[in-house]
Amino acid sequence: MTEKQHQDEGSNKVKSLSLSQAFPLPLDIRDGEESHNDHKRETMKRIIIMGASSGIGLEVARLYIERGYCVGVCARRLEPLEQLRSLAPERVYIRHIDVCSDNAPQELGQLIEEMGGLDIYLHSSGVGWQSLSLSEETSRETLEVNAVGFTRMIDYVFEYFARRGRGQLCAITSIAGTRGLGPAAVYSASKAYQACYLQALSQLLRIRELPEVQITEIRPGFVDTPLLSGGGHYPMLMRAEVVAQTIVQAINRGERVRTIDWRYRILVGLWRLVPRVLWERIALSF
Repeated sequence: MTEKQHQDEGSNKVKSLSLSQAFPLPLDIRDGEESHNDHKRETMKRIIIMGASSGIGLEVARLYIERGYCVGVCARRLEPLEQLRSLAPERVYIRHIDVCSDNAPQELGQLIEEMGGLDIYLHSSGVGWQSLSLSEETSRETLEVNAVGFTRMIDYVFEYFARRGRGQLCAITSIAGTRGLGPAAVYSASKAYQACYLQALSQLLRIRELPEVQITEIRPGFVDTPLLSGGGHYPMLMRAEVVAQTIVQAINRGERVRTIDWRYRILVGLWRLVPRVLWERIALSF
């Protein structure tokens, strides 16, 4: 994270959404051959992965395609998405979406309608830097993607599932959100925001009495993806393909939170035990 790295997506200002806007629901069954195709679409699980052009999102998309799901893949770069569509053209849908764009929720809504509905949403986009110097530009971009863009898309999907009465909202955060990390200050702060926001939404589901809507948070450690392509030494580095398999397992089991892997579960457990006054004196480096 010494240089700019990103898994996908961009940034912009939050645009308030009216709940009266169309949160697309599964399409009605029509007559003839088109009706038959729609019925086939209705009988298979439908998942959309935001940030599927590289890294973890790309590997998760491949696994769900292999498992026969109807898969929607979104990113700013279309070429990797076209390659995914070639694996199963009849049930893979692609869409150019920048989470920092004000119209990103509307683009997502159109994709949901095209797919005939949505059962699982996985948010796998983010940016990050490692630096001992603070920069307004990099901090702003990180927050635009990891906070503003994240909230924009999560809110839209949350309300879509709420209106539908069921669904699973999943997001990849990070163990970096456990404590403030000096070498990646804004990144760790943005991941802490994501974890806190998902926890708040989980509570909101109870308040609004939506038992059939689930939230799953994935907290990986260091993963060998373009996000870590800027050099540096990263201990316990994991392969994206292996992490993707664990993510699919956690989603299919409906887990609320999964930290990947067992070594990082021990690590973050130890982190939490360190008193604040001692934590702030640790000279972390990656």
